[in-house]
Amino acid sequence: MQINSYGDASVLTLAADAPKPVTAAGQTLIEVHAASINPVDSIVRAGYMQKMVKLQFPATMGMDVAGVIVAAGSDVGSLKVGDRVYGSAGLPTGGSGAFAEYAAANAGRVARMPAGLTFVQAAALPLAGVSALQAIYEHLQLRAGGRVLIHGGAGGIGRLAIQMAKLAGVYVASTCRGGLSSFVKGLGADEVIDADKQAFQDRLKGFDAVFDTIGGETYTNSFSVLKKGGVLLTMSAQPNAELAEKFGVRTLGQFTDVNTARLDRLAQLVAEGAIKVQVDRVFPLSQAKEAFLARGKIVLEVKKAS
Repeated sequence: MQINSYGDASVLTLAADAPKPVTAAGQTLIEVHAASINPVDSIVRAGYMQKMVKLQFPATMGMDVAGVIVAAGSDVGSLKVGDRVYGSAGLPTGGSGAFAEYAAANAGRVARMPAGLTFVQAAALPLAGVSALQAIYEHLQLRAGGRVLIHGGAGGIGRLAIQMAKLAGVYVASTCRGGLSSFVKGLGADEVIDADKQAFQDRLKGFDAVFDTIGGETYTNSFSVLKKGGVLLTMSAQPNAELAEKFGVRTLGQFTDVNTARLDRLAQLVAEGAIKVQVDRVFPLSQAKEAFLARGKIVLEVKKAS
């Protein structure tokens, strides 16, 4: 599934004759079974990351991938042909694009799949899972007894961040929209605010941390929720040092970095039953345009499980 120009989902084109990617040193060739859609895919497709990654057209889309290694270059560590793997095969991370029958991926950005997951489930995990893991365990460093507000609890990142925070023994409040309060509560959130009905900043105070995946007013309104010395981590806004000083808190920005070590830790959490992966809808690769318009965590199934 490629694009020949930047734009909305309408620029996606299924290229039946796209050549199989060639792997370089440090890369694996993956027979793709499934790939998931993330917000960053729309950002790349629209051209908003041109300063970081200027695409050469035609460009194959997609970041998250799950499949089987069918070839490998030198310097790929312990990975080998036949391994079931998951990770990032996106163009911005040095891969060839995940929305394809075959994808090249840097060995340092894939890992063996979590035990017990299907390819569809595994494909839903890399970017969202690593984003949550970096936020909860690395940047916020939440500890038992703390209090965190996680925005977008029904989203791909939020639903995993809630589970990880609860695993750390933290009190979790979360916002959501679209009547999904029961779903978010079922993930383990102690308190859920339906943002369509109530302003979270009017209800919550004295929190140790906020994890923002929304940006805009959600980000700026989150400062008042924190206690002095708290931290506001955002993936969707430019950190505002002026507001941080005004409220006596810290604010950080996060850029997700999918690598083998983080994927291995995710796989361990899944294998232990500590976190569960939910997929809302599955589409065939040929229906990628429709899939981009769907809500929830969406996976493209490239090869049907036998």
